[in-house]
Amino acid sequence: MMLIRPFAAALLLATLNFGADIDALRYRETVKHLSSADMKGRGTGTPELEKAARYIAGEFEKAGIAPVAGNSYFQRFTVTTNAKPGSKNSLSWTDGTAKYALTPLTDFIPFNFSGNGTNDGQVVFAGYGITAPEYNYDDYAGIDVKDKIVILLRHEPQEFDEKSVFAGKAYTRHAQMDSKAVNAKFHGAKAVLYVNDLMNHPVDPDELDRFARVVGPGFTAIPFVQIRVEQAQKLLATAGIDLKAWVAETDKELKPKPVALPGAVRMALSTDVEREQKEVPNVCAYLKGETDEYVVIGAHYDHLGMGEYSSMAPSLAGKEIHYGADDNASGTAGVIELARHFSGRKLKRGILFLAFAGEELGLLGSAYYANNALLPNEKAVAMINMDMIGRIKDNKVFVGGSGTGSSLKSILDDVKGKYTLNVDLSEQGGYGSSDHTSFTAKQIPVLFFFSGLHGDYHRPSDTWDKIDHVSAATLLNMVADISVKLADAGERPQFVRTADPRPQAMATASARMGGGVYFGSVPDMSDVPGGFRLSDVREGSPAAQAGLKGGDVIYEFGGKPVSNLTEFTYALRAHKPGDEVLVKWKRDGKQMEGKTVLTVRK
Repeated sequence: MMLIRPFAAALLLATLNFGADIDALRYRETVKHLSSADMKGRGTGTPELEKAARYIAGEFEKAGIAPVAGNSYFQRFTVTTNAKPGSKNSLSWTDGTAKYALTPLTDFIPFNFSGNGTNDGQVVFAGYGITAPEYNYDDYAGIDVKDKIVILLRHEPQEFDEKSVFAGKAYTRHAQMDSKAVNAKFHGAKAVLYVNDLMNHPVDPDELDRFARVVGPGFTAIPFVQIRVEQAQKLLATAGIDLKAWVAETDKELKPKPVALPGAVRMALSTDVEREQKEVPNVCAYLKGETDEYVVIGAHYDHLGMGEYSSMAPSLAGKEIHYGADDNASGTAGVIELARHFSGRKLKRGILFLAFAGEELGLLGSAYYANNALLPNEKAVAMINMDMIGRIKDNKVFVGGSGTGSSLKSILDDVKGKYTLNVDLSEQGGYGSSDHTSFTAKQIPVLFFFSGLHGDYHRPSDTWDKIDHVSAATLLNMVADISVKLADAGERPQFVRTADPRPQAMATASARMGGGVYFGSVPDMSDVPGGFRLSDVREGSPAAQAGLKGGDVIYEFGGKPVSNLTEFTYALRAHKPGDEVLVKWKRDGKQMEGKTVLTVRK
């Protein structure tokens, strides 16, 4: 519901108060309101997110900042916000003489990322479901699982052996459920039955995992369900397999023995996961300038709600409000305070104020805005993003992106001397895990303001009383000065593609650990059927050399079909620096392909 007040009165009030320095106490009260119990953590898709959006729009209106277009402050887009087991989940099997029917949510449960469908077929036990050439280990060696249902164990071999080739007592990426799902799919399996490895964890109960919330776009994998150990033992007994003995032998020798269950054993499996989609709002307001060019000032206003996803306090997830005062009521309050500061002011270029939803689900709001801009992207001279600016320590502020615009560093140098803040410009690139990345992909220069991580990050303890509102106000005054220089400068900054700044030695070490292979693609986190869409490609990267561009949709990588970011990541990690791969993609409906050689970061 739109907030409608007499706009002329609001504009008059704002005109009488424009241009004052940032009000630190008012800023603190805004943070306090956005991170109050009434806002319940502002989870994307919740009523409280809508409440926060209405509040932000109301503050823009009070400041006399008009909507961008028409009479609405809201730009709505659709996200997947929740999931639940549907009514059509079923699992039964027969050994040729007797039939066994399992009870949904008691004997088995689909995972929230499971694909939906009905499958009938043979069953294969493939151990831990791991293919790890770097460890000379493959649970699928010597067995064909194409069009079969596979039983897989949780975790990985030798998990308590500090001398294990896998990684000692630390889990590797192969232990992750999404890795197991993608590997099974790449081997041709049509469904996965997932089993707790109680033989390695004898004191743990054999519980079915809690059906957690889906984060972001739906994950379209093969059916992936968990069954209890008791049920798995009955199945495996048909092939003479004792799980405890199998695990002990595999841990000792690291020579897995996958087994096909007898042909008489047939399984019927139906999975039904209902995914909930909702429209959520970005909040947009525009202070017009003398020209049609403009500066963007933005921040995300969503957080984790009750912590159902991405909580750093898993024991409290779903139980306590994750208030999100610093992440990112602090940045949102900064956008509101800057709107108040600039209200009624006449600048050469306009200022577009944006508050994004869906950042915690994968930069969804900013990605949607950048792909559906209400003002032409080519008229944006720069984007300023503020994420977690409320806990400045030792006067140190991190500012990323200074290398993305030809004049950004000189503007920062001109301004920062006026303030007591110690500005760290070491990260000059325009990519990262916040909303400025969506604008870098559109070749818009960016500056990213960040006060650093802390022990309350993504926990219920991120509360308003820990905000340093005085230091935050100092930072906002600096951002205001930078904004004026960008808005009134004779020449706009020209976009500059930056090289990856990570040192070669660090990249080489990462590659040795299996995580350093480099392709150079920047993901678009929106849900795209049939592939993995790129928002951008890094200059000089293997992706660029293959001929890829932002907007392309990769559907095959190194001979493996790719339908989403998870599958692409798994396919990429299966390679090492120096490998030549064939990449296939779609551009404007046309199928294209190119070869490239993977590298490490330079």
